[in-house]
Amino acid sequence: MRAFKQVDAFSDKPFRGNPVAVVLDGKGLDTAQMQHIARWTNLSETTFFLPSKAADYHLRIFSPTHELPFAGHPTIGSAHAALEAGIAKGKKIKMECGAGVLDLSVDDGVIYVRSPAVKVSAAPDVPKEIGIQLASGAPLLRNDVGPVWLTGEVKDAATLGSFKPDMTALAKWSISLHATGVTVFAPSGERDCAFHVRSFAPAHAIPEDPVCGSGNICVAAYLRHLKRAPVSYVARQGMQMGRDGRVHMKVSSDAIGLGGRAVTSIEGSIAT
Repeated sequence: MRAFKQVDAFSDKPFRGNPVAVVLDGKGLDTAQMQHIARWTNLSETTFFLPSKAADYHLRIFSPTHELPFAGHPTIGSAHAALEAGIAKGKKIKMECGAGVLDLSVDDGVIYVRSPAVKVSAAPDVPKEIGIQLASGAPLLRNDVGPVWLTGEVKDAATLGSFKPDMTALAKWSISLHATGVTVFAPSGERDCAFHVRSFAPAHAIPEDPVCGSGNICVAAYLRHLKRAPVSYVARQGMQMGRDGRVHMKVSSDAIGLGGRAVTSIEGSIAT
């Protein structure tokens, strides 16, 4: 039996954020076994802790279909689990993952990770049959942070919330562009957050991600690329799925910080 937690990332209220399945001891499990467990949990990501010579821990991250070099909400949720379990201590954490060794910090209960560098390039227009319409003049950009998100701005939050994409067409288009999926955002019109965000990845068995860390990193990279990024801001995501995730972002010319609170919703053990 191995210690197991299910952690809600980007929320301090259980069942309001994005859950990640966390196996606290992955020693002795091979890649095929980890993938099998991730497929069984059927969450967008499942993580496994391993020892690291370069960091406080080595984290392997799996979607239901494949391993990821980096993903946002599993990083935040797993760091919360590591602090609870004593795998990491203090306000500074180093995590080894497929994207390298990343720096994490804790600031007033918010766990931040310094994102890997984001590669930004142009992308073709969204095909009309997909059912996602960007704001007039807004470009679609391809943002590669490990996961690859086709990122664009929508004119307002009401329009963003109304989207019901054709998931079959979206999956086919994403695969043709070697992308994880599409992340779109709009000004929130609210006082306590700057943007609403939605992320769709049906090609990876995730029709809509409740609260997507890497997608929010790509929104920040998009805004920075267009020289419109606030130094810091909060985004909301997941309302269309009965969630209310809050993502804290810090943006500078040389770094993007992704932050969020987290809470353990399930704790126990799994048989392996």
